[in-house]
Amino acid sequence: MSADSKASNSKFLKGTLILTASSIVVKVIGSLNWIILSRVLGGEGIGLYQMGFPIYLMAITVSSAGVPVAISIITSEKLANKDYRGAKRVFNVSLRVLLLTGLLFSSSLFFGADWLVNNHIIRDSRAYYSIIALAPAVFFVTFLASFRGYLQGWQIMTPTAVSEIVEQLTRVITMLVFADLFMPYGLAFAAGGASMGAGVGAFCALLVLIWFYRRLKQRLQKEMAEQDDSAPVESAGHIIKRLLKLALPVSLTSLMLPIGANLDLLIVPQRLEAAGFNIHHATELFGYLTGMAVPLVNLATIFTAAMTISLVPSISESRALSSFEAIRDKIRIAFRVAMIITFPCFMGLYCLAEKVAALVYNAPGAAPAIQTMSIGILFLGMHQISTGILQGLGRTAIPVINMIIACIVKIVMSWYLTAVPELGIRGASMATVADFAVAAIINMGFIYKLTGYSFSVGSIIRPCFASGVMGAAIYGVLMLTESMGMWCVLFAMAAAVPVYALALLACGGLNKEDLDNVPFVGRRLLAVGQRFGLFK
Repeated sequence: MSADSKASNSKFLKGTLILTASSIVVKVIGSLNWIILSRVLGGEGIGLYQMGFPIYLMAITVSSAGVPVAISIITSEKLANKDYRGAKRVFNVSLRVLLLTGLLFSSSLFFGADWLVNNHIIRDSRAYYSIIALAPAVFFVTFLASFRGYLQGWQIMTPTAVSEIVEQLTRVITMLVFADLFMPYGLAFAAGGASMGAGVGAFCALLVLIWFYRRLKQRLQKEMAEQDDSAPVESAGHIIKRLLKLALPVSLTSLMLPIGANLDLLIVPQRLEAAGFNIHHATELFGYLTGMAVPLVNLATIFTAAMTISLVPSISESRALSSFEAIRDKIRIAFRVAMIITFPCFMGLYCLAEKVAALVYNAPGAAPAIQTMSIGILFLGMHQISTGILQGLGRTAIPVINMIIACIVKIVMSWYLTAVPELGIRGASMATVADFAVAAIINMGFIYKLTGYSFSVGSIIRPCFASGVMGAAIYGVLMLTESMGMWCVLFAMAAAVPVYALALLACGGLNKEDLDNVPFVGRRLLAVGQRFGLFK
């Protein structure tokens, strides 16, 4: 592997670790906020707060969801060819476009709030204040997408990470302060006050990104001044056309998630009733799947989701340089690292499903859904990585088509399997896992066709074997510490990590090159291992 290739691989892995760390911090802050806000607003207040969010999420998805990816792809292409002015022009054009679309969607939400309430699309008129309070956030979130995408195109992930943490922290503080401040005026005003946090958080995130952008701009003055003036200038119309071509499929991909959730809402409870469950039990089981099992799977794939963001500009850069060997090398590393991480997450959740359901949710009945969904960690991780690769290759439409195909498979399976009394919610869980799997497998077919890359048997067998050993250790610890109550979960998790690491080392699933590629901690771990006679 060349020095340039090694540096490039280290760059996207460094970005992945930075984004993973920020995602964990954001989720921890969000979880604490949800607990406190629930106590301030109560169930009814939370309901009013939540009523405006589907409309808000739809607005920002349509206005900006695919834009950071599109800007990131085009910017990384320009930078690969040393076209710094071209990259700056892409940013300037996208900034103007998103300024207009942000104003359009923000105004539509603000002035359309009355219409949504009067036409009973929002059933409770008291949610009006929550909707109008969210309108400014649509503008800021849309506008900052340009900065986020441009900086990601430079493969600088720290601004995205810092802005996300700042956004979440200021959002939470504002939500709690305004909810408490407006509570004397009534629950509707308190819920509206809480919704104002989204706008304040997005505005603060925008300020952070502007600061990082200005630092980068100062660094680039010399390179831009030395660039050849005779280089062709891409027209604004052509840039907008390319942005739309790349961004629209990514936005559709984002829209598939709420569409899938709504399809679950329509199908799963109805088919559970067909299986013989009464309406109350069917609702409870549906909650186990969507409110407990799915969030755990999403939590376990934070790393692969972060890697996807970092991988897009990295692959795009190699594609612009026509370096197909570098593309295959990055794909190999991405999937290898993903397998090493997702296999133990799957095995741990599968073995501890019942304990986790009781400890985290106080709902042991959620264990079947959690256990079945745990295998979805493998396929969701694979789907996220493969989607990022295809987007980096400029084929942003392919993942959308594949997701639609997978969604059809999910609908058919969910309709038939959920109605089987012996399966029930397990059937719906199987359908969701199949959804991830079908989309991931078809993506992999296209990646092979476009790059020639295919999985090596060892990259799957070795982490699978190590995870099996880890699973046996977890069950052993649970049996030995059964009398200790929920403490046995902590003991099992404490044993799982070193057992998996040792098993992975023993079967050759982790080598010197792997650790050498990992930024921050890789070389330190390598040095420690070499002291004990490993990685010679």
